[in-house]
Amino acid sequence: RGYREQLGEKLRRRELPLGTRYHVFVDPPGPKIGNGGSTLHVLRCLEDLYGDKWTSFIVLLIHSGGYSQRLPSASALGKIFTALPFGDPVYQMLELKLAMYIDFPRHMKPGVLVTCSDDIELYSTGVTETIVFDKPGFTALAHPSDLTVGTTHGVFVLDPSSFSGQGELEYVSCHHFLHKPDIETMRQHGAVCVRGNRPRLSSPGDRGDPKTGSEYVYTDSIFYINHSTAKQLLEFYRELGTLCCEVDAYGDFLQALGPGATQDYTKNTRNVTKEEPWLVEVRQKLYSLLRGTTLNVIVLNNSKFYHIGTTQEYLFHLTSDSKLKFELDFLPVAFSTFPDRAQAPSASVIHSVLEPGCAVGPGSVIEYSRVGPGVSVGKSSIVSGAHIDLKVDIPSDCFLSSLSVKSSDQVKYVSMVFGVKDDLKRSVKALSEIRSLRFFGVSLLECLDLWGVEVSDQLFSGENTHLGLWTARIFPVCPTLSESVRMSLKMLNSVQHMSAFKLTGFKLLSVEEMLAYKDVQDMLKFRKQIYDEIHLQRQE
Repeated sequence: RGYREQLGEKLRRRELPLGTRYHVFVDPPGPKIGNGGSTLHVLRCLEDLYGDKWTSFIVLLIHSGGYSQRLPSASALGKIFTALPFGDPVYQMLELKLAMYIDFPRHMKPGVLVTCSDDIELYSTGVTETIVFDKPGFTALAHPSDLTVGTTHGVFVLDPSSFSGQGELEYVSCHHFLHKPDIETMRQHGAVCVRGNRPRLSSPGDRGDPKTGSEYVYTDSIFYINHSTAKQLLEFYRELGTLCCEVDAYGDFLQALGPGATQDYTKNTRNVTKEEPWLVEVRQKLYSLLRGTTLNVIVLNNSKFYHIGTTQEYLFHLTSDSKLKFELDFLPVAFSTFPDRAQAPSASVIHSVLEPGCAVGPGSVIEYSRVGPGVSVGKSSIVSGAHIDLKVDIPSDCFLSSLSVKSSDQVKYVSMVFGVKDDLKRSVKALSEIRSLRFFGVSLLECLDLWGVEVSDQLFSGENTHLGLWTARIFPVCPTLSESVRMSLKMLNSVQHMSAFKLTGFKLLSVEEMLAYKDVQDMLKFRKQIYDEIHLQRQE
């Protein structure tokens, strides 16, 4: 619902192409099915809506779900609506994706282009060179990357007979696709390339000189499925009935492709977050279906892949002298009112109202917020969706994000606060182990003692086998947005100074529950108020 409301508002403001059909499809109820399962589900939804006509469509499929535990400010309203510091009004990831891919449909046969919502692909090609998606099977973009980057991405083992390494764009056949391989595996399969006057693929097992930085691999980003292969996948999904495990669109689709593919990967669960009994069986069925399907690779030698899905990536790319900031010409203050701009060196202020007398430390990001006088934000912090109207110092390396929630049919407010380096994905299985969880560098057990919160089975929401910062009921529900910020900052202050601040009498929510009870309309209303105020101040 929140996605549809945001899309509707963008279309009303004419911020998106108007001749395009936009759909939001939600995963079916039940177990998580991963982005691969979501891809299959979307194909079914398109057929349900359009019948056989969908096979004549050019579809851009952007995976926008997930909890965004590594960048929680994107959790409530969606990663695809992450704000970026340029444009008037500001661009979000959705507009940037559409702008980056604007030339693709003209050179694409019917099929589906699959991408994620937290990555950016920038590239340059020759004047006469064009990216074309018109081949059967799958076609993927490939970017030159360091070997260490390859360990967290997909890596292409290119066919040496079709690869020259010359020019900015080259169409190559892929022999084999490796999913998050270690460096030794890349070498064994001949995926490593060596720079030089004439770039070349090394032979399997070859070792270049890592000191010279001459070695690299080609890593994945977006990929295209032609319509006949997409139809095959839809038939597979129909025959399967209900999908009971997480399928990865990259690891489980692409590893089955190319002449060098084997089914060894189907039993490798090293990169799987939760091992379900059906996963190996589903992978083997997918392998049987896709075996022999071609994987075409469009090598973009002058390109770069950026990921902004974590707090530290977000801060780095928006505030430091990063290549991405330079390429996209990010602004220090984007669609905001901030009279004391000199008080925010090397910071990023996005869609916000900052009053005279406040200061923002270098490397910090303020988005969708209203900040009053007397507020000082430290270095490398993120403030999102907040209203701060009291004199306060927000410490460095702080993550603060406010949400509207529905409580007993009333709108209330909760602000989550963490350290930007806190690991919200980490969990333990027993209450006796929560001492190892860290909140702003301090043991969670010590924090609970300072806050007067009892350690019991009621402390965590959801399954009692995932006890972590994400599920800890520690954030107080408040009647106003500014009060929720004040309370959460007092919690943080008590931890930093090791002084008691009792949360007695408050209803406490976990981040997991905040997202379950979120009031999307109220959060969007707050953003709209800021939008209107910025417009009004500009007209004065």
